Amino acid sequence: MSLLRATATIGGLTLVSRIAGFLRDVLMARFVGAGMAADAFLIAFRLPNLFRALFAEGAFSAAFVPMFNRQVGADGGDLRGAKRFAEDVLAVLLPFLAIFTALMIVAAAPVVWALTGGFPDADPAKFALAVDFTRLTFPYLLLISLVSLMGGILNSIGRFWVNAAAPILLNLALIAGLLLASGDDPVQSARVQALCVAFAGILQFVWLLWACARADIRLRLRWPRLNASVRKLLAIIGPAALGAGAVQFNLLVSTALAARFLPEGAVSYLYYADRLNQLPLGLIGIGVGTALLPAMSKQLGAGNDAAAGHSQNRAIELVLLLTLPAAAALTVSALPIIRGLLEFGRFTTGDAVATADALAAFSLGLPAYVLIKVLTPGFHARQDTRTPVRIAVASMLVNLVGNLLLIWRFGHVGIALSTALAAWINAGALWWVLRARGHFSADARLLRSVPRLVLAAAAMVAVLLALGPWVLPFTAGTLPIRALALALLIGSGGLAYLGAARMLGLFTLADLRSRLSRKGRP
Repeated sequence: MSLLRATATIGGLTLVSRIAGFLRDVLMARFVGAGMAADAFLIAFRLPNLFRALFAEGAFSAAFVPMFNRQVGADGGDLRGAKRFAEDVLAVLLPFLAIFTALMIVAAAPVVWALTGGFPDADPAKFALAVDFTRLTFPYLLLISLVSLMGGILNSIGRFWVNAAAPILLNLALIAGLLLASGDDPVQSARVQALCVAFAGILQFVWLLWACARADIRLRLRWPRLNASVRKLLAIIGPAALGAGAVQFNLLVSTALAARFLPEGAVSYLYYADRLNQLPLGLIGIGVGTALLPAMSKQLGAGNDAAAGHSQNRAIELVLLLTLPAAAALTVSALPIIRGLLEFGRFTTGDAVATADALAAFSLGLPAYVLIKVLTPGFHARQDTRTPVRIAVASMLVNLVGNLLLIWRFGHVGIALSTALAAWINAGALWWVLRARGHFSADARLLRSVPRLVLAAAAMVAVLLALGPWVLPFTAGTLPIRALALALLIGSGGLAYLGAARMLGLFTLADLRSRLSRKGRP
């Protein structure tokens, strides 16, 4: 499967998931709002998401997929040795996660207090709610970690769509909970959300189990033993966990500072803004990064460094083509977008303005977030997980210092600005190290394209700034009027971008398809 086709497969299903996730956020804003109940639920949901990034999806894939693929290659395409390796990993992973999940449920109160400081100056009921919701959501970690194991296997054999479809089930479960069991009480609505998180983990586990059975992948439970392969995986996954969890760590620090030092609602403003900012990251960065890692692993394993470099150049070109206009739109048109999409029910005009300010700040770092996803496989494909970790830890320290400096002047917007700055430092350091080691260099085509893409995005910004004041009043109207106003704003900006790109002589999608379909041949 070519890089573009794999990216399109993952991106298309991620698009469905993100649309469902956006609908979930709209319903949550309407039924839960941005107050005490929302803050408590979001704190509870942040914890399993952090450990999911550490133990499961990003870190596990970064360590497991290259090792699984190398075993398949060493066995001449026979999956039996790789399946045995997966069974050995499962035997160690399952008991560890079961014990860890149980401990976190028992210790939910001190963990939430360490994160939030007990929500100083807030209603004591808010802390109790956060503890209760944490105990309801944490079983999701165990289930999603098993999903990640099975998803890594399916990705390795080219069945990207199954794992990419799994997050849709989480969003559908939460949507069903909001529509069927929510009422006038925001606390009750938030409690239903917490229950649905654990239920969604069950759905995702059953989905991946069924897909593995269809692919004739049946993993047997074995007695845990730390053989050489498992020890090597654990040695790789530790640094990879820190690297993959850098963004989640940054968000956790931001959430903790907002809970401790900012007024009620700040946690929710940052959440809603980050969710919209994550939409293009999920569609573009994660899709390209997921497809790029096994492709580069195979190219490097075959000794074809030139092909790996070509793949990475084209991946960067692709993500910048799609990310720069998204970043421009979310930055300069944040308020009409937030008002048109979220200002319903319990989500007030004041909530919309505060969330839009955070979204504009987050979006300044959007190209960097996506570049991190594309540059990191350049290390992981070479089984180097330590270097991205060192860079990620440095960016986390930058984020912490930035938060502490900016929060007092700019409130929750300072937190978003600091996160964007840390992302640029992370992406810049990854680029510099790869280049210094001779593992990556921007080719002539990429160097020609980047300044032209920036100019095309600037043309889009000009159109959005001109239309924004005229469109803004209509984004608080009825649903059809909101939809038309946003379609006019975003459609005009998109046409300006495409027109400028054509005038500047940038590549076409047909040309990009032609080049990427050569499966990495330079």
